Amino acid sequence: MAATQPARHRSACPINLTVEVLGDSWSLIIIRDVIFGDRRHYRRLLEESEEGIASNILGDRLKRLLAAGVLTRAQDPTHRQRRIYSLTEAGIQLVPVLVQLGAWGRRHQPASAELSVRARLLEEGGPALWEEFMEELRGRHLRGGGATEAVGQPLADPAGGPRSALSVLERLDAAYQEAVARGVEG
Repeated sequence: MAATQPARHRSACPINLTVEVLGDSWSLIIIRDVIFGDRRHYRRLLEESEEGIASNILGDRLKRLLAAGVLTRAQDPTHRQRRIYSLTEAGIQLVPVLVQLGAWGRRHQPASAELSVRARLLEEGGPALWEEFMEELRGRHLRGGGATEAVGQPLADPAGGPRSALSVLERLDAAYQEAVARGVEG
């Protein structure tokens, strides 16, 4: 049996290595949908993609993200024919990167008000909110919360008290729904 070849990279520059994993047109969109849309099944990622990802592209990018250690895949305990994708710690640590990308896009691109509201709230919330959100994601993706973790249940603060009546994801979604409603009304 032949030995496995080490991965070949253009250079060992950390920016290059990150771009090799995340620099295509779809990988960050998929990660965004897992993080902010809680889309953890192939079908949801495919059918609920605002950008209209093709099934072959989605399959390829999921394989790449699995191989890169950004996502894991396991049997969905609620359905034996489905797989559930979960973020790894490396995937969760992309939250600040996505916040900064969203902030840049809001300032320098023609982003819609509705689709910008989450980015604005995360930017304004700063690192404390990002850490709260990452801790929430750890509960859902790393500590067995899985697809069935109860949304709306307050997570424990590391100091011992409850954080909020709503999760960060729920607060972001509520702000988005409110912005959509205002857009429809206005």
